[in-house]
Amino acid sequence: MPSSRRLFVQRLLSLAALPAVATAQTTTGAPIRIAMIEGLSGPFANTGEAVFRNLLWAVERVNGRGGVRLPGGARPLALERYDSKGQADEALSALRSAIDDGAQVVAQGNSSAVAAALIDAIGKHNERDPGRRVLFLNYSAVDPILTNEKCSFWHFRFDAHADMRMAALMEVIRDDADVRRVYLIGQDYSFGQAVLREARRQLAAQRADVQIVGDELHPVGRVKDFAPYAAKIKASGAQAVITGNWGNDLTLLVKAAKDAGYDGKFYTFYGNALGAPAAIGDAGVGKVIAVADWLPNVPGAQSEAFYQAFRNRYPKPADDYVHMRMQLMVEALVQAMEKAGSATNMVTVAQQLESAAVNLNGQSGRMRAGDHQFQQALVVGVMDRQGAPGVKYDVEGSGYGFRVVRQISASQAQLPSSCRMVRPA
Repeated sequence: MPSSRRLFVQRLLSLAALPAVATAQTTTGAPIRIAMIEGLSGPFANTGEAVFRNLLWAVERVNGRGGVRLPGGARPLALERYDSKGQADEALSALRSAIDDGAQVVAQGNSSAVAAALIDAIGKHNERDPGRRVLFLNYSAVDPILTNEKCSFWHFRFDAHADMRMAALMEVIRDDADVRRVYLIGQDYSFGQAVLREARRQLAAQRADVQIVGDELHPVGRVKDFAPYAAKIKASGAQAVITGNWGNDLTLLVKAAKDAGYDGKFYTFYGNALGAPAAIGDAGVGKVIAVADWLPNVPGAQSEAFYQAFRNRYPKPADDYVHMRMQLMVEALVQAMEKAGSATNMVTVAQQLESAAVNLNGQSGRMRAGDHQFQQALVVGVMDRQGAPGVKYDVEGSGYGFRVVRQISASQAQLPSSCRMVRPA
């Protein structure tokens, strides 16, 4: 199917997925278009689909309560999906299509390299065509440079960046006396490189006694057999692996390590879902550690209600991957538009988004105006069997969930920024 035709069909499908309550019964104005530009085919298609479910659920919630309340009348949100195939050039083509289709907001996250390309392209477009400016909401691209040297007035990141996530993991590694040798492995692009660079720095600062016995990068999304990597990890004598791998690159890695008989720990950014717990099974109990902005077993009635609501919307075990930050992101966008009194004046909306503070089911966060880096609490969890203390919920029907072992407040999680923000006159 030609690319333009495929994008058109994907947009029809996303609009058709909106519930009846999201249309004319509760709103009167034209829809506010959010263009999700993400890899929906190829090796990381599952991560793109997980994002779509989360954003669609957030859009449904907003439309279900009447949409975005503006002076001219309430307007619904419309989520439209564009397949970037995980490639920067495809993402830039999708961006042009989305703007031509009337998108006011672009959402992307599953690649820092793609995010960097979009930040640059959106900045140039907004300067060249101020009548059709768009905002870029980033939910997962966590290369620290994106809110430091490459910060942009038009870009807002709602995930903790890699250095923040590594610092949270280091809270646990620092107290793990069993770890004396570690193996660093990651995907060979800007994010993966940033993770390993920060791991080396923080280990030197906080666990100088730990020896790094392996340090390597591998191609992104192209390795089908991680057995050679697993063999090297096992032979190194490492008691722990630190990795920022995500999607199939993580699932295949942990599965290969299990098959190789590696019994060390995995300190991960994304080991809590998308097939990883099921792939490693019992071998991961007490040994797979993940950092996140939220986990299903975060204690508290409000947190539990949030998770139950998501599972009611998406009851299939394979769809069980909910991101609190994506829900807060959409709430922050709506808040900014309502305070700005506009969904089209993107300068004013961005100015309001700079000071957004949102709360949902007991989880909260605020945008930092200086660099457009969202500030929120982080949690670290360790894999255990469902039913064990603190593990009421499993992941994706695997029988394994994550018990929260460390909660880090937003003030503890924040890090300084080198951003020099340039704002429109």
